Amino acid sequence: MTRDIPEISLQRLPVYLNYLKSLSGEENKFISSGAIAAALGMGEVLVRKDLAYTSSAGRPKVGYVRAELIAALEEYLGCNVKKNAVLVGVGGLGRALMSYGGFVNYGIEIVEAYDSDPAKEGMVIAGKKVCSADEFERGMAVYSPRLAIIAVPASAAQSVCDMLVAAGIKGILNFAPVQLKAPESVAVRNIDVAANLAIISSMI
Repeated sequence: MTRDIPEISLQRLPVYLNYLKSLSGEENKFISSGAIAAALGMGEVLVRKDLAYTSSAGRPKVGYVRAELIAALEEYLGCNVKKNAVLVGVGGLGRALMSYGGFVNYGIEIVEAYDSDPAKEGMVIAGKKVCSADEFERGMAVYSPRLAIIAVPASAAQSVCDMLVAAGIKGILNFAPVQLKAPESVAVRNIDVAANLAIISSMI
């Protein structure tokens, strides 16, 4: 799908989706952009502009049909299309990510994980197998993943990124504390957990 939506707006769509899914009952059959904005502490105009990027359309006086709006957001975010992902680095963070159940809400499944430590080979975490790095090419051929998660030390992150790009991965979520270099055709999001916590600490 061609994305003409600003990245900042795209980041807010899952927030709207999670909020709408948290509601229930006949009284929430309809919901307005104003009600969403008030609940999430955002501006109504901002919410309305964000939702306009999806196929959803509000109705005069009643707002959006909540079920239809949820479906439109899920369609736009690709939640109903299964997307295989692999994980590289099965340390503490990698294990936590393998056990995290939230990926399925967006159609994403971690199908395999890889680690260079022979002691971890053959482990099964949350139903997913940990394989040696030597099995990476076999896994790519079997599962054809387009997404990958990097949870290795900073010193190894760029070489892992290069390996993933060469194998055809198109999207990388990087938890290593280093900014990765990748072709423009590959989407990379760098998430430094410690740095983000330091930013929050500086704000309080």
